[in-house]
Amino acid sequence: MIKLPEVQSISWSITKKSTRLRVTLTAALTVGLLIGGCKNVPPVTSGVGTDQMAPGQKFEKHLQVDNPDLGKKLHISDIRSRKNNSLLELNLSLTSTYKKTQHLQYQFTWFDADGFVIEAGKSPWQPLELNGMQTASLPGLAPTPQVATFKIYVREVAEQYFKFAD
Repeated sequence: MIKLPEVQSISWSITKKSTRLRVTLTAALTVGLLIGGCKNVPPVTSGVGTDQMAPGQKFEKHLQVDNPDLGKKLHISDIRSRKNNSLLELNLSLTSTYKKTQHLQYQFTWFDADGFVIEAGKSPWQPLELNGMQTASLPGLAPTPQVATFKIYVREVAEQYFKFAD
């Protein structure tokens, strides 16, 4: 026959172990939540292309906008590229984050592997109308096989230049 003090001793030992386990699990969860809540979010910077950045910032090193207000309304959402007869061919997706229509122009500038401009000023300005929150696909073809990278310059067109006189 089992004596009562032995049963109390076993019960106390089990209760003590389960309490210790609960405290350990609670501490581990708390530490995990604290670490997860303090996760470093990279700053919003232009020209940095990492996978940890917010959508649209991955390709910002390719976008040049001289007007800061316009820069807040546009981002490159995707870039597709391939070689076409030794020339770099692009399909760039430019997305508006603005709710109204924007009348713009864009121009590609091509660079060699050393960062020098290739055929400066020979790429014409192309018209572009972006409706609110629209994404436009902009094609580009490098002028020479020496092209290694590019930038797309975007500027606003003043309203007076695209309206006809009454």
